[in-house]
Amino acid sequence: MKHLLMLAALLTTAACGVRERAQGDVPAVAPDQVMDFAALYAQNCSGCHGPSGRGGAAVELADPVYLSIAGDAAITRVTSAGVPGTAMPAFAQSSGGMLTDRQIGAIVRGMRSQWARPDVLAAAVAPPYAASQPGDPRRGRAAFATFCSSCHGSDGRGGTRASSIVDPSYLPLISDQGLRTAIIVGRPDLGAPDWRGDVSGRPMTPQEISDVVAWLAAQRPNLSNVSALQIPGGIR
Repeated sequence: MKHLLMLAALLTTAACGVRERAQGDVPAVAPDQVMDFAALYAQNCSGCHGPSGRGGAAVELADPVYLSIAGDAAITRVTSAGVPGTAMPAFAQSSGGMLTDRQIGAIVRGMRSQWARPDVLAAAVAPPYAASQPGDPRRGRAAFATFCSSCHGSDGRGGTRASSIVDPSYLPLISDQGLRTAIIVGRPDLGAPDWRGDVSGRPMTPQEISDVVAWLAAQRPNLSNVSALQIPGGIR
């Protein structure tokens, strides 16, 4: 019996040693070597853009309309360098972030391969991602009344179907390009249509979008008179 107990102990010790060696043989992956899209997105993007590219506080990256207007170069640029003055930080190591250029490329490719739909626009021609002409705030007020006021109220301070779009805690945290993207793409998760759906049979023109952006930008508060405590997270 004593010999059997000793043999069992030896076998247990040997098995533990095998397991330890097996675990030790698996090398740890350095953070800058992680290339899996799901892991990179979860660690760096999901907090603002939602766990599956939807339902976050920021634009839905899984929205195929967004991916149809934003090219890889634009997404890479924003991911790498961030958007100064907004809540979008820089992720590239060259800009003070934690990700390599290869990792950012993996994120962009993953978004495109998993979420893009080439047929999402059908026969529609989407407005360009970036404005080609500056907007006019005076025309923008009229365009806002036509396309946006039914949800956001005549002065943009909120209506029965949507909240304020001129809130001083919101406008300082979003760039003009962010406003333009939101108008073109909409927020399907919040019931906000894209540029085609505000007025039946009357999509917004690229210039009308630029004009509304100009009007909204003119509503931004004078930041020198706004305490950082009034803006969630302060000014970034």
